[in-house]
Amino acid sequence: MSVTLSELSLRNAKRQAKDYLVYFVTVVMAAALLYAFNGLVFSREIATLSKWMDMLPLMIVLASIVVVCVFGWLVAYATRFMLLRRGRELGTYLLIGLESRQLARLFFLENLAVGGCALVLGTVLGGLLYQMFRAIILALFRLPYTFAFGFSLPALALTTAYFALIYLFALVRSRKYIRRAKIHDLLYFDRQNEGAVIQTGRKRRRAFTGSLVLAVIGTLLLMVGDAATGIAGAGCLLAFYFGFFLSFASGVPAFFDKRPARKYKGQNLLVFRTLTAKLATMGVLMATISMVLTATLISEGSGLVFRGLFLGRAADTACFDLYLGVGDGRDPAVYLDYIEKHIPVERELAYQVYESGDTQIQDYVHSQITYYNYGYGQDPVLRWSDYAALRVIAGYPAVELEPDSYLVHCMTYVEGALKDYGEPLLLGDTVLKAGGMYTEHLSQSGGTVNGRGYILVVPDDAAEGLPVHHWAYAAKTVQPVPEAQFHDLWDINERTTSSGVASNAITTRASEEAEVAAQTALIIFPLYYLALALTMTAATILTIQQLSESERYQRQFALLRKLGMDRREMARALGTQFAIYYALPAVPPVLIGMPFILHLAHMPEPGIMVGASSPGIIALVSLAIFFLVYAVYILLAYTSLKRNVLPA
Repeated sequence: MSVTLSELSLRNAKRQAKDYLVYFVTVVMAAALLYAFNGLVFSREIATLSKWMDMLPLMIVLASIVVVCVFGWLVAYATRFMLLRRGRELGTYLLIGLESRQLARLFFLENLAVGGCALVLGTVLGGLLYQMFRAIILALFRLPYTFAFGFSLPALALTTAYFALIYLFALVRSRKYIRRAKIHDLLYFDRQNEGAVIQTGRKRRRAFTGSLVLAVIGTLLLMVGDAATGIAGAGCLLAFYFGFFLSFASGVPAFFDKRPARKYKGQNLLVFRTLTAKLATMGVLMATISMVLTATLISEGSGLVFRGLFLGRAADTACFDLYLGVGDGRDPAVYLDYIEKHIPVERELAYQVYESGDTQIQDYVHSQITYYNYGYGQDPVLRWSDYAALRVIAGYPAVELEPDSYLVHCMTYVEGALKDYGEPLLLGDTVLKAGGMYTEHLSQSGGTVNGRGYILVVPDDAAEGLPVHHWAYAAKTVQPVPEAQFHDLWDINERTTSSGVASNAITTRASEEAEVAAQTALIIFPLYYLALALTMTAATILTIQQLSESERYQRQFALLRKLGMDRREMARALGTQFAIYYALPAVPPVLIGMPFILHLAHMPEPGIMVGASSPGIIALVSLAIFFLVYAVYILLAYTSLKRNVLPA
């Protein structure tokens, strides 16, 4: 009998993989993602790229715990759903003499076979994904990549452990149910629907309206920034999701009851009657999926915000191969001695940054934009000869300074405030007229740098006698400054600074780029790992629900054809219904997630989120990524459903 059960399990497993192909492919992708990221956890090559990368295994394991829970929910839901759809078949097995324990074993073995096949295929695909992730990380650190396909036994062991947890949890629950179920329960299991939480139509309509109000309130509270109000906002949004989807099925009929002309226009009656009938039985599920999609969009947007923050902060400070800024009048000789002995340079400049003795420009900038002077009580000033040398070291084209004029070099966010400023500058007895403006990166984020956000470039003789703000040094090195020498300079700084290191600045292009690469791997990789898992799970559950209705759609459209509806109208009705079905759980995430992402992108200090990292572009890119994976599932499901249910 055990051989017969094994053969039956294998046959059913093949049929299950075929009937629920989207689910099977998603489980394969889940195994691939888990194996690929576990490969990063155990990769010594990745761990040695930077001291920051020591944290990568912890970050990935923490993300994997959440991902395992997400995929566990998917497998548990899909397993129970398949049990519901096959209730009559399993009940028939009991009628012909199979015992409950044998039936439970049959269901357990066939799902275990599906999970085992998915794990094997996912491991192979995961090896290729690991190579892709490895190539991305090496590119972040500007290191060459060579393909070296390998097999990680620890990664496979951890992936297998994750899969065992995912599948055993779902299958043990199903096994317990089958062993306790009666024949009647299995035969009529597919007739069970979600009960109506809100019983009367009037209450549902009130809940529908109230949920929309809660959505607005919750979104606003979530963006205040305070922890208590954020929790309150999350509570309002939670109430919105469930209130909206549990009452949606009554909100649509109420809308059409007041507008009877629209009810009978085109295919509206067919589309919305079929749609609301389905949604009435899955309100809790749709609310859960919508929350999952909201978390997906916010994860993707947050990843882009963090990436923009890392790049924006590093871009300005990494404009020189090596930069030192020493304040409080300390002697820079110890730094210069170390550089001369250990760091070969092509070009270098030791110079001073001055203060004008006035706040003329600073006051004007304050009146135009949000500006933080951060250590500069007066307008910062740079001599023309030093500025020209800095441009050469940074690799910028030469510029000209007209006689008796001054230039402004500023960050892009200050440019808008100063573009119409044409007032003369008074330095002691010298009056300088306004000249040009330049916005290349010049290390202008901090205290002992080339001005906070802007600096005034004046003729050398006009800077004579001005108070010195700090001493600075910039160099173009023969090769990137190694991490060890960068730390040596910081050790010198700590030994020579009695009041702490905050007043001094030491940056190298290599260290800034390595830090950005490490931060990207530590934060953005786990965020997108989680976002992809969430999107795949939500889209798969929606697709399983939709494709399970193929037989009902076939009967419905066969009847409509007999009543005179042509195939084009059927396709239009199916497409409209399909679009609304997939759009419904995606609309709240867009309306809630987009304001949140825009708010988050505006939070960093001015001048950071600019260019490709500006808030508007981040929001649009987040939306595009969000719908990219989602659209793949929609296209696959629609193509399959259209081919199977519409008459030829």
